[in-house]
Order: sequence, then C-alpha cells, then structure tokens
Amino acid sequence: MRYTTWSKFVPGLADQLNLQALLDQLGDFLLQSGFNGMPAWWGGEPGDPNDGRSLDDLREAILNALMESGQLTPEMLRFLRNGTTGDAERDETLKQEIAALLDQIVQRLVEEGYLDLKGPGGQSIPADQLPGGLGRAAAQTVHFDLREKGADFLGYKTLRDLMGAIGKSAFGAHETPHLASSIESDAASKPWEFGDVPNLDVPATLLNAIGRHGIGSPIPLDYDDLMVTQSEYRSSAATVIMLDCSHSMILYGEDRFTPAKKVALALTHLIRTQFPGDSVRVVLFHDGAEEVPVAALGNVQVGPYHTNTAGGLALARRILAGQRKDMKQIVMITDGKPTALTLPDGQVYINSGGFDPRILQATYAEVGACRRSNIMINTFMLARERMLVEFVMEVSRICRGKAYFASPMTLGQFILMDFLKGKTRRVA
Repeated sequence: MRYTTWSKFVPGLADQLNLQALLDQLGDFLLQSGFNGMPAWWGGEPGDPNDGRSLDDLREAILNALMESGQLTPEMLRFLRNGTTGDAERDETLKQEIAALLDQIVQRLVEEGYLDLKGPGGQSIPADQLPGGLGRAAAQTVHFDLREKGADFLGYKTLRDLMGAIGKSAFGAHETPHLASSIESDAASKPWEFGDVPNLDVPATLLNAIGRHGIGSPIPLDYDDLMVTQSEYRSSAATVIMLDCSHSMILYGEDRFTPAKKVALALTHLIRTQFPGDSVRVVLFHDGAEEVPVAALGNVQVGPYHTNTAGGLALARRILAGQRKDMKQIVMITDGKPTALTLPDGQVYINSGGFDPRILQATYAEVGACRRSNIMINTFMLARERMLVEFVMEVSRICRGKAYFASPMTLGQFILMDFLKGKTRRVA
C-alpha cells in the first residue's frame, strides 16, 4: 500500500518573493543591449563574463534589487552593507544562505517560464542543475536569455507606464470615417448587402415589408426588405517596426538602444493584445537587415557597426507586400545617417564618413518604392544634427509620412501617441 506523508509548508524568502515585482525592478538589466558589456560581434562570445548576461551577473542584479527594495532579512542587509557581522562563522553562514536564496530565485524564474539558461555549448540547463551559488567560475559560463513570457511581461509593464505618462487608460481599434455592419449600432441602418454581418434591424425590416406588401399575417419578407445595423468601420493595419541596432546606438556615453527596444516591446504588446486584427513584425538593420521573431526581441543586442537603412526598408516592404490589410506602415527608430548599402551582388558598400550620394540615392529610391506601395513611414530620430534633420525631412516628404525628433526618455510617448492618434485613414 502506498502512503503519502504530508508536512506543513513553511515558505522561505524565495517563496514569498513577488516575481513580477522583481522582474519589473530588473527590467533595464534584462533588456540590456551591449552598453555595459561586450557584445558578441565586438569579440565576445555568448556567456562570456564580459557580456553582462552571465548567471553571475544575474545573481548580482537580483541581489541589488533585493537590497534596494529591502526584501532581505535585517541581518542579511547589515552583513551586505557592512561586509561583516563581527563573527567569522556567522559571516560564512550568511554567505551560504544568500547564495542559496539567489539560486532559488533564479530557479523560480526559470521554472515559471520567464528566463532560459544556456551552457557554454548552447545547451539548455534545467533549473535544478544550476551551478552552486558559491561556484562563481561556473556561474560565469552560464548564459541567460529572456523567454517569450518574460519579454511579454516587460512589454506590458513598459506599455502601462507609457500609457500612464500620456494619460491613456484604454485602447480601441483603428477608427475610420466609414460605417460597416456590426453588432453594435452606431448609426442609421442600411439595406442588407451580400457579405454584411446579418445583424438585422427588425423594426426597419418589418416596416419595409409592410410598406411593400401591406399589413397581413404572415408578413412576407424579401431580400430587398432586409435592413442591417451599422457601426463604425474598424480597419486593420500591418506594422513593421524597424529598429536601428548599429554601433552608434550605444556610443557617445548614452544607451539609446535599450529604451528603443523597450518601446518596441510595448508597441508589439499593444498591437497583439488590443488590435487582434492587426499584424506586427520586427526588422533589425545594421550592416544588413534581418527579421527577428517578436518573442526574440527582448534578447537582441547592438551590432554590427553601420546603418543600412535602404536594406531595412526593402525588407520591411517585402514583408508588408504579403499582408492583406487596409493600412500598412513602417515605424523606423534610428539615431543616425545611412552609412551602408547592399549591392546587387550581395556585397555591402560602406561609407561611415558622411552622407554618401550613392547610399542616399538608394535610400530615397526605397522610400519612393514604399510610397508607391501605399506604405506609410513614420521616422523617430534620436539625434538632431542638421544634416540628419534634412535627411529625415526628405524621407517624410517623399513618403508623406511623419518625422519625430525624440530623446530616449520621450521616445515611447511619441510612438504610442502617434500610433493611437494617427490611425484614421480613408479606405477605398
């Protein structure tokens, strides 16, 4: 006979911890983009102790967050702040307790699907096989990545903060000046047409039938008698977020890429949760251009060096060409001039010294191709040099889009306000 032994659960510090509150505190660290470490393209390797994404770095960030929020025991806090309790034996015990606590927190983050751990060879590491808290050398070889659940949560938190900052608390769908048949009645009814939602306006339908056939029982109904209610026509939109990840995004003593990535996460979360008929894709552009899954956005970092704006626009245009939506738009976030161009033979032509006429001509040609494809380009520039302003204004003139000059602090408000307010369009 099998027996089950029950015991009282006594929660420890790791069990009492609110993981989502901790993730909110760790948001900037988890979304770091190479500003504080050495990106792989600069000579580092994933999991390198210098890349800022090792398990040892994660433990240190968690410990700092716990100290700032006061979620450790008073004795642990005194030990960490003073370096000693005056008792060497007690100091060693506290070290082991803190190390075990950090391992338990990391284990919870992995088990609940927020983080993923990888070994030197790229293999996944189960949460119950973490290197011991005191094994610093082993912890430096383990690399962590945000999983889709973790990135989605940070996108939601960023979105909530941004929407609170601009005074918005609810989101709708893309409004247009047109009417359509629907469940909610917003205007006068209209005669039914094939393809309309069969939400009948019963009184108007019966009046038509009586006017056509007179009062009688039963009342004969024809297709011409049918009237359906109308509501505002809600259009769908296809959006490609173009994110500049060239080296300039972390140069000059300022990390511009991490705020841009956080805003991109917030916008993707907004579109996926509040505009279910819309689509959103993400394109990174640097020496070349590549599409990344939305779920992988939280882990992207800066690199390589240059800015291939034309390549990014060409890829975004190809993606949007396959989308059957009423509205198509590109949200381009960048901080610099185009300095690279992919040639017909596949080689990359680079000139980082200034506005190369060859590169500019190819970039403007791609902007023109977007306009001919009815694709709106809204550019969000994180720099204000005179020649950059002229470049952005020319892009906006060609495609009849909009240009915003923002800082990393105001980028989110600009993008979300533009997306929520500038979404009215006549649909032919």
